[in-house]
Amino acid sequence: MEYKIMCPEFEGPLDLLLHLIKETNIDICDISIEVITKQYLDYINKMEELNLNVASEYLVMAAELLEIKSLSLLPKKEVENPDEYEEDPKDELIRRLLEYEKYKNITTALKECENKRSEIYTKDPSDLDEFLVKNNEVEETFSLTDLLDAFSKLLERKELDKPLNTKITNKEYSVNERSNEIRTILKSRKKVEFTELFETYTKDYLVVTFLSILDLAKKQELIINQDNNFNKIYLEAK
Repeated sequence: MEYKIMCPEFEGPLDLLLHLIKETNIDICDISIEVITKQYLDYINKMEELNLNVASEYLVMAAELLEIKSLSLLPKKEVENPDEYEEDPKDELIRRLLEYEKYKNITTALKECENKRSEIYTKDPSDLDEFLVKNNEVEETFSLTDLLDAFSKLLERKELDKPLNTKITNKEYSVNERSNEIRTILKSRKKVEFTELFETYTKDYLVVTFLSILDLAKKQELIINQDNNFNKIYLEAK
């Protein structure tokens, strides 16, 4: 018959005692010194049978348990002076076990936090200055206010030039389509005066064209230039 003994590693005699107490499913405060001493000594003997080195601290604890067990068998002395109180060795052992269990639980919780943190990878902040859009001609030579003023003047001029009979069409315009048309114009002409892009005078056409210009400028696909205030505004392919 094969006799197999599992000897888990313990961090000290108190750790071994906690293990034995949990195996018996009893509360630490209700431990039986006689039972726990026997279990502890049996475990130490098994370790020696397996030729495992038993640290001196385990043997010291074994001696303490034997001492506590011996004292528990002796008749208790009557305390003549109530002020001369001496702590029961068993109570002192229970206090040590409770304190050790508390720190062991905290250590386990911290270990779990450490394991979770090890799954998180961080890096130092990167220098993103090279990716920033640097000041260019768009920012130096015109402002959105100038563009809006030019659009407003265009509307006023178109209103004055509008023929008496206006032809109404049902053609719909989209910013995407108009942006492609402007790209084609700038690709062939390279530089276009702002008002030249507003060939048709309809509300939808004017608004969509203006929004397309803003969208292309935002995407850095064109450059908007104005040499001086109140001068004409030109669009160039970037």
